[in-house]
Amino acid sequence: MTGRPVTARRTAGATGLLLVAAAAAWVWVVTRWGDMPAMPGTMGLGLPAFLAVWTLMMAAMMLPATAPVAALYARTLTVHRASHMAVFTVAYLLVWAAAGLPAYALAVGLGRAASLPAGVGTAAAAAVFAVSGVYQLTPLKDRCLARCRSPLGLMLRYASYPGHSRDLRAGAHHGAFCLGCCWSLMVLLAAFGLMNPWVMVALAAVITSEKLLPAGRLVARAVGIASLALAVAVVWVPALAPGLTGGGMTGM
Repeated sequence: MTGRPVTARRTAGATGLLLVAAAAAWVWVVTRWGDMPAMPGTMGLGLPAFLAVWTLMMAAMMLPATAPVAALYARTLTVHRASHMAVFTVAYLLVWAAAGLPAYALAVGLGRAASLPAGVGTAAAAAVFAVSGVYQLTPLKDRCLARCRSPLGLMLRYASYPGHSRDLRAGAHHGAFCLGCCWSLMVLLAAFGLMNPWVMVALAAVITSEKLLPAGRLVARAVGIASLALAVAVVWVPALAPGLTGGGMTGM
């Protein structure tokens, strides 16, 4: 009977380490980029640097909401739970790191749009808000969010994975559902400024609320409606999208 409390403490300790890692990523974001104004595009970063920064951003924003799922996965195992949780989390973050490739391409394209006459940047911002808002209201968003909110079914699936690749496959699989759930929120960074810490905090709060709060689905729909409203409002107030219209909003 003494084994269970010890294992529970180890799992809780590993979960705490995930939250510490998220906190460290937040500290880096704020100290490195907190006093910079919102800039369009990739903020002058090449692809390798962009992917490194993107992955740190995703760690900061996603790990707080994902730590409970990683802990639940670890509890389905009988030995070396902390190490299994670590591999699961690394695979999860690798999915988001890979998502940095299309994110970079989008940032490059939108950065070029922002350098054109002001109306082009405003139109791009309206499109970003509209795409994000529409997706937030789709059945696919609901399906992915449901898997993130109630992962017990996924745990049963992961239990059937054979071999040493189980943790990697499980983490990548959950990461794919999480990406399907949250990409529409991440594209908003292009409109507000890629490294705007205040926007990152707000989006992280939305992501955590969608996944963990009882009213998470209502939060998702409210954000979708707000994004659609911004798609209209930015036409008259371009400064709402400083990352594409040069509105001058600073990061802090």
